Amino acid sequence: MRSVSSILRYIPNLSKLLYILLFVYAASSKLLDFQNFQTQLGQSPLLGAFAFPIAYGVIIIEILTSLILALEKTRIVGLYIAYILMVMFTAYIVVILNFTSFTPCSCGGVLEDLSWTEHLIFNCAFIALALWAIFLSEKMNKNQLAVRLLLMTLIAVCIIVGLFLISDNKMKQNNAFQRKYMPHALSKVGVFELESDAFYIAGIDSSNIYLGNYNAPLYLKAVDVNLDTSQDIKIEIDNYTLPYQRVRTNVNDSDFFIGDGTVPVILHGKTNNWQAKTFSYNDAYFYQFAVIDSSTLILSTTSTSTKSNALGILHLNQDSISFNLQPDILKSQSTGTFDTDGILLWNNQNKNVVYVYYYRNQYEIANSQLIYQSTGKTIDTIEQAQIDVDYYKKEAHFKIGKSVVVNRYASTYGDQLYINSDHLGRFEDGEILKSASIIDQYKISDNAYLQSFYFYHQPNQKLGEFKVEQNLIVGLVDNQLWVYRIRKEGYFKE
Repeated sequence: MRSVSSILRYIPNLSKLLYILLFVYAASSKLLDFQNFQTQLGQSPLLGAFAFPIAYGVIIIEILTSLILALEKTRIVGLYIAYILMVMFTAYIVVILNFTSFTPCSCGGVLEDLSWTEHLIFNCAFIALALWAIFLSEKMNKNQLAVRLLLMTLIAVCIIVGLFLISDNKMKQNNAFQRKYMPHALSKVGVFELESDAFYIAGIDSSNIYLGNYNAPLYLKAVDVNLDTSQDIKIEIDNYTLPYQRVRTNVNDSDFFIGDGTVPVILHGKTNNWQAKTFSYNDAYFYQFAVIDSSTLILSTTSTSTKSNALGILHLNQDSISFNLQPDILKSQSTGTFDTDGILLWNNQNKNVVYVYYYRNQYEIANSQLIYQSTGKTIDTIEQAQIDVDYYKKEAHFKIGKSVVVNRYASTYGDQLYINSDHLGRFEDGEILKSASIIDQYKISDNAYLQSFYFYHQPNQKLGEFKVEQNLIVGLVDNQLWVYRIRKEGYFKE
């Protein structure tokens, strides 16, 4: 019994030393790579809206707690603070794992190598250590002590849950605009189950929806528009030796194009045999491409002279390729890189190029020769791109943090532009976004907002991509293809 008692006497001091070691090490790691720590917090769906004060606050609290623990007179107070902090860190992990769409990391040093489950176990062990030390150190009634610790636990958990709710609302809510919703705008065709979530929409014609696969870049899946049948298509190309990294296929009527962009190559073929030959090689690196016809494409790329994003037109004239850059269509607000990122679209009915910015409430219109025509505005009020970008010296590249995305996805058909945004307007309830996505509809010729409608899908998932063709709207949500028809009264409403 004496040996057990003598061992128990060392538990509070052991807990104190381990917590001091943990907090000093964690604070030092964050300070040594503060830029990375702050950016990772900015990427957090829970703390993103408060990344700046929390980045400093966590480091200061960890250092102060270590000092309080180091002093004998304040050791018990330090153990209480350490317990509350560890409960909050653990609640953070639980929320991240169960209630958010992605799992960022805001840890440093050795802890960065732990998986989230391992990190959870690690935190629980330190919580148990603090509880043990407090129970051995406190001389008050154990029932009263248990009630006190329970209240502290509830307060710590409530703080984390409150931060999550406030941050999520702050990133999404914008009461400065109000949508007009079209009731019953869509009629459901059906849902098609896919093998994985690696598919993207390669094109749509009168009878088929063509889906590309990021994991199998030379295969397409053709699903008929009524979702009754599907067919797997194998594409043959004339050059397999290039270091392809980001292959994407675009099916346009009887033609299809394959582009990479990290490799300056585009291949072209016909859908009657699905065999592609090199169309352009070493003419331009690019991020996106849109097909105008069998001999002309629009590319989004970077201007070598301005280092800013720009649009260019790639044209095959007999046997020669020409590439002309038009650097003045995209309007830079700062560096011209991240602030001009967006979605490149071709409107075949109006013969217009449409470029929708990700981070501001604008889109650009140009004709088929890439001559600027107009700038349109979406109903959101964010005119200046709000982007968190940091340069990482160790990795020698930029990383984008928690930035405000105004326009997530877009599609165009006829005189209509459709934009998906999860920014909530006035009087809108965020609960609807758990099982539906918002589509805003605009009239291109007037640069006018028409109305909005909900694209319903399976719960707790986000719309990954969508495309409108005639009165058909198709969307990919995780591993499911959702198909609706736009009702006539909602399609050309002005």
